[in-house]
Amino acid sequence: MEMTRLGKTELQVSRIAFGTWQVSGEWGSYDADQAQRAIRHALDLGVNFFDTAQAYGFGESEEVLANALRGELDRDRDSVVIATKGGINPGTDRPRDSRREWLRSGVESSLKAMKIDHIDLYQVHWPDEQTPFEDTAGYLQELVDEGKIRHVGVSNYDADQMAAFDRRRPVETLQPPYHLFRRHIEDGVLPYVREQDIGTLVYSPLGSGLLTGSMDENTTFEDSDWRAQASAFQGEKFRQNLEVIERLTSFAADKGVEVSQLAIAWVLAQDGIDVAIVGARSEKNIERSLAAVDVQLSADDLAEIEKITADGVQVTGAAPEGVS
Repeated sequence: MEMTRLGKTELQVSRIAFGTWQVSGEWGSYDADQAQRAIRHALDLGVNFFDTAQAYGFGESEEVLANALRGELDRDRDSVVIATKGGINPGTDRPRDSRREWLRSGVESSLKAMKIDHIDLYQVHWPDEQTPFEDTAGYLQELVDEGKIRHVGVSNYDADQMAAFDRRRPVETLQPPYHLFRRHIEDGVLPYVREQDIGTLVYSPLGSGLLTGSMDENTTFEDSDWRAQASAFQGEKFRQNLEVIERLTSFAADKGVEVSQLAIAWVLAQDGIDVAIVGARSEKNIERSLAAVDVQLSADDLAEIEKITADGVQVTGAAPEGVS
């Protein structure tokens, strides 16, 4: 597994992180034992970076992750890098909440759920416009000073929001959504993170399953799966992107890889991207995703991918307030 330094931190992490959003009930039903085996398999294959969140099943995902990594967490804590997120409270009248009390209670909740004494990387899950970003930065610095978290990052922030946060203490990492059909960060966000040496770990490099090549116009989802309400997975937008994916699949096959591996490799090839977060519910799927690290894309390959995806429709995803 290829390793990299994560931005201005001293953390050396695998270029693919194992993400656990799918282990939360928000993607339909899942088998916890199978999910833990996938996590263990990723570890065996060289992944040392694992991303979760307080809001993923209200601690359920954190517990599944910690159970899978219990031996390492108890015996050799520094052998794995644990990232989690807080600062949202879905289903309430304040779904984005970066006030001191909620952030502090979130950190305590995550430490308890995972039975650990510190979090390697704590990220504000979504920007809270009601709390000054400088104040949020100060609240998190208090938790760094107390030794409960070691590094501070943000997720889904834009460049102006990061700059405001930076006025109190540095943003060390950013976690944005990024894939071939969701490229809004290229205009302002990526230039900012490159300039500031902010470590960038992107989520949904496979478009929440869209870029796996396993979907067609008849694909449906369980009612509990957020994608059942998402515009990206229905109607003309879905149909048009499936046609693009069909052409990408042919291009990938000519290179001897799967379209999902091509999609992850494309993300990792972009300047300013350190890590791609990939989720999996089975050992086989994580194995296939990890192979993307070895896929080399030339300048001609990247240019051809641009041509193929020019007809694609940009999509959005889930937020604390719901699904668009």
